[in-house]
Amino acid sequence: MTNEKHRPLTLRDVSEATGVSEMTVSRVLRNRGDVSEKTRQKVLDAAKELGYVPNKIAGALASKRVNLVAVIIPSLSNMVFPEVLTGINRVLEHTELQPVVGVTDYQPEKEEKVLYEMLSWRPSGVIIAGLEHTDAARAMLQAAGIPVVEIMDTDGKCVDAMVGISHRRAGREMARAILKAGYSRIGFMGTKMPLDHRARKRFEGFTECLAKEGIEIEDREFYSGGSALAKGREMTQAMLERSPDLDFLYYSNDMIGAGGLLYLMEQGIDIPGQIGLAGFNGVELLAGLPRQLATMDACRQEIGRAAAEIISAQLESPDADVEKVISLTPTIAYGDTLRRR
Repeated sequence: MTNEKHRPLTLRDVSEATGVSEMTVSRVLRNRGDVSEKTRQKVLDAAKELGYVPNKIAGALASKRVNLVAVIIPSLSNMVFPEVLTGINRVLEHTELQPVVGVTDYQPEKEEKVLYEMLSWRPSGVIIAGLEHTDAARAMLQAAGIPVVEIMDTDGKCVDAMVGISHRRAGREMARAILKAGYSRIGFMGTKMPLDHRARKRFEGFTECLAKEGIEIEDREFYSGGSALAKGREMTQAMLERSPDLDFLYYSNDMIGAGGLLYLMEQGIDIPGQIGLAGFNGVELLAGLPRQLATMDACRQEIGRAAAEIISAQLESPDADVEKVISLTPTIAYGDTLRRR
């Protein structure tokens, strides 16, 4: 009795509940064939009442694909990626495609494993964060035979298509704004670069721009793990104790920047007169802070939408001329922590 109770429902169960043949039930559930509206509704109502879910694996064996889009991202705790997923979902919800998410924790070996498992289910497409992958992961993406969109970054060569921003350009533009505002003694705080390639590229663009003006970063500190707000406070305090003459702090993301802002406000330091601050990402959650942190919007939802549109368009019309490289342009929001001149 236990096995009977827990066995998966089949077309026969719906057929017996409605008095309609299994073939007709199959046509209704696949939205195929000529079936009267009365019979169609009868089958749909019975399937819903029974809790019947079609076995897509059987269909996939014939088509060699399932209506899933593999979305591989480095983190769910980082606020950037839920917004990217929102953009993806807003496009795919109007199609038969469903996103399924894998998380890599910024670890190349884990990304390789997640990609292997997802591709083994034969998804209809892949959306994957970043352009840097292991040789094995890149080989799998190239051999997959499906649309592949690498997102968040356009500083490099893609396997098939890419949507994102130039992080090196973003770093250069922030450096120009800081120099134009008259700051020159700059400290940097960020994530550990070997794993966060996009933060590394922003840092490279930032330091290259400073170097052209004969300025070097005077202090720097990196972190991994833990609460970003708390880390931002801790690192800011430690850096200013080491280097009290700094007049600007550049953070690799808004969350540690917000921690630094709260610390400086508690200390009664004049912002942006005595010291200026800037982060990156344009996190909406921080709109409730007493002062608005200078930042750059990373175009997160736009990236998600554009990536999903590429996948959808390629699947709908494989021979269509689809734009494969989309580079979006983030803009600086000066907020209350970066002077304008």
